[in-house]
Amino acid sequence: MRLTEQQVRSLYGQDVQDRSGAKIGTVGQVWADPAGEATWVSLKTGTMGHHESMAPLQAARMQPDGRLQVPYDKATVRSAPSVETGTDQPLGADQLTQLYRHYQLGEQAGPAPQRMRGAPEVVRSEERLRVGTESEPAGTARLSKRVVTENVQTSVPVEHDEVTVIHEPVSEADRDAARAGIGEEQREMELRAEHPVVAKEQVPVERVRLNKDEVVEEQPVNAQVRRELVDADVPERARRNG
Repeated sequence: MRLTEQQVRSLYGQDVQDRSGAKIGTVGQVWADPAGEATWVSLKTGTMGHHESMAPLQAARMQPDGRLQVPYDKATVRSAPSVETGTDQPLGADQLTQLYRHYQLGEQAGPAPQRMRGAPEVVRSEERLRVGTESEPAGTARLSKRVVTENVQTSVPVEHDEVTVIHEPVSEADRDAARAGIGEEQREMELRAEHPVVAKEQVPVERVRLNKDEVVEEQPVNAQVRRELVDADVPERARRNG
């Protein structure tokens, strides 16, 4: 498996799985051939104290999540020849022979691999705002109907009878038809008058309802976030300009 420089750097401290997906340990060191190609890793398994088991990268593969998977079971890797944690020594011929025999890799070829030194690096982090919204009660809208009393003034036409007394002489032609006589006599006429009458009726006049609209508005959010700054302290003679 050929790895880029970035992938090699990402191996340090990365989980390693066996062929079934079970975790074996984490990568402690990476070993490369004279051409700089990563060929072996040592694994911190937590069971060997200050020693790390060796595993070949020949048939290993990188998982999408960055973990390394080797085509061996956990017991095979954990029982493999080991190196001391943090050693700077290249793998010896005897060590390589034992490793090739342990993993059944066939004939050993080429010079002994050297431990790769990862370029010193730090990871700069920063905080970022994740602004969202949450709903909360903002009160209750309600309709309440109550009764009030108010004065209403209007007018209505009314009729009444009025009496007018009319005096007119009896003509010669009517004198024979008119009955003459001296005595008391009384005649009556019914008079009529209207007066206002008030009655009440209940009629529906209006529908009143509540309608809710969602209104979106921009509301400013102010918060403090932290971020890291990286300062490089490089001697003047070793500093590259540009």
